[in-house]
Amino acid sequence: MKIANYVMLVAFVFGVIVQYNDPDPARWMAIYGAAALACGLYAAGRSQWIVPGIVLLVAVIWGATLAPAALGKVGFGELFEAFEMKDERVEIGREFGGLAIIAAWMLALTIVSFRKAQTQTS
Repeated sequence: MKIANYVMLVAFVFGVIVQYNDPDPARWMAIYGAAALACGLYAAGRSQWIVPGIVLLVAVIWGATLAPAALGKVGFGELFEAFEMKDERVEIGREFGGLAIIAAWMLALTIVSFRKAQTQTS
């Protein structure tokens, strides 16, 4: 779990960096930054389940708003055909994918942190 968390921390920091050229960078930098912060807190042994839980909630709600435009509209292979934005469908698909990755890892951190907190109070 520790190694996977460091990998995700680096991935989320990278996510913050590459959003610099995005048409709407602030909100994307914020969500990737929040995910990186949650990973950093976990790595430092200071994680509380509420931090990744909040990031999870935001990612799920935001992802739900993109889902109708992303799911079934773009093929998985199209997401990786070119580095630059190919078209709006691909952009939305990538954004949805990023939020799904954030949500999945924040769910893992929330569960692990919650269980750790439960064992400490028992």
